[in-house]
Amino acid sequence: MRGCSLISRSVTTSACKNRVVIVFIQGAGRNVHDGWDRKLVDSLERELGLEVTYPLMPDEADPHYAAWKPVLRDVIADGAILVGHSVGGTMLLHALAEDPEIKPRALILIAAPYIGAGGWPSDELAARTHFDLNVPVVLFYGSADTTVPTAHMDLYAKAIPNATVHVLAGRDHQLNNDLSEVARAINHVCAAIV
Repeated sequence: MRGCSLISRSVTTSACKNRVVIVFIQGAGRNVHDGWDRKLVDSLERELGLEVTYPLMPDEADPHYAAWKPVLRDVIADGAILVGHSVGGTMLLHALAEDPEIKPRALILIAAPYIGAGGWPSDELAARTHFDLNVPVVLFYGSADTTVPTAHMDLYAKAIPNATVHVLAGRDHQLNNDLSEVARAINHVCAAIV
């Protein structure tokens, strides 16, 4: 896949082994892919004992939905578990809402900013008060996140009524680089695969 960095692990303890592809979509900002969010992917791979597909998104320091959307479509496989961090999660959610032909197994959003009243403004993404997704959605936010506070989670919980929400005490925007709870949610999804 274009722009993907894969790391293999020889020992697998995950319920996902040989069952599903996990795709992690980075957040936005200078050097986020190789710096900040690389730590999140490393934590997730360590917790799962699996490789995670981790594409480098275009112009990460100045992201635009029109540039990210084709890459998202390119790396998302049907049946994949999708994990999006921050702006990457927001763009991933909007791409899924706009294209019902994409059928992931689950969507996990970490500290994703809500676009619309009470959230962040956007010239590129339309504000939505409802997301009609027919997949499990799990939201993770840190109680100490000053970049995307838990008020965004409350807005998403209303817009995605079937979402499961988690507020992690004392965690920052990067969830303190510990995705053990996210890995447990992924393993839960995989355990339900027949």
